[in-house]
Amino acid sequence: MGLLEGNVTIITGGGRGIGYGIARAFAKQGSNLTICGRTESTLLHAKEELEKEFDVEVLCVAADGSDEAQVQNVVDKTIEKYGKINTMVNNAQVSKSGVLLADHTKEDFDLAIYSGLYATFFYMKACFPYLKETKGSVVNFASGAGLFGKPGQSSYAAAKEGIRGLTRVAATEWGEFGVRANCVCPLAMTEGLVKWKAEYPQLFEQTIKGIPLQRFGDPETDIGSVAVFLASDLAAYVSGETITCQGGSGLRP
Repeated sequence: MGLLEGNVTIITGGGRGIGYGIARAFAKQGSNLTICGRTESTLLHAKEELEKEFDVEVLCVAADGSDEAQVQNVVDKTIEKYGKINTMVNNAQVSKSGVLLADHTKEDFDLAIYSGLYATFFYMKACFPYLKETKGSVVNFASGAGLFGKPGQSSYAAAKEGIRGLTRVAATEWGEFGVRANCVCPLAMTEGLVKWKAEYPQLFEQTIKGIPLQRFGDPETDIGSVAVFLASDLAAYVSGETITCQGGSGLRP
């Protein structure tokens, strides 16, 4: 029996990158899944891999998280298929990383806020009635970009810090219903980082030196495992927290 046996989890951006690693971690612990994102073919490929390897069901729903109606459709289809929701994982985010604050346009800023902060708000609000029924939880993804003011990340950092604030308020307001809400700030090896490592090997090695554990995290075993913990009964008294999962480089007072 897994920690999440028979549960139902919605994961945004669950078809690739950190989201796919999270999906694998949840499936390994027995949770059925709804994975959503903007590209249906990516979702369908992930579904095939997940169902082939794990004894779970996977529902794919293509959706743009910045569109409230599309978010509601994801939740409605999840309830139609499974009848419940135990965990909402808000992982997806798009931004113009690398663009300095002074060079940002309103469109650049809107991209991050709508794909991150608004999407998280829409999914949390739509899931809340069902999370009350299961005394479930929300696991939101923030970033060290916001915690530490990383250069070239102004809109991304703003969206992620907004998500952290939203999470803390939800933990306060929803606690009486047994619903928990927490944040994870990850540092993980993704497809984009693999490409970056190949293009800039010296910069990559310099970056590694700034991580006490001397490596980037694995999306499934390092980041996904923390999300599983927060969704499970092992974290039944954990709410409103931000966990930095960054190999020791996310030290905070």
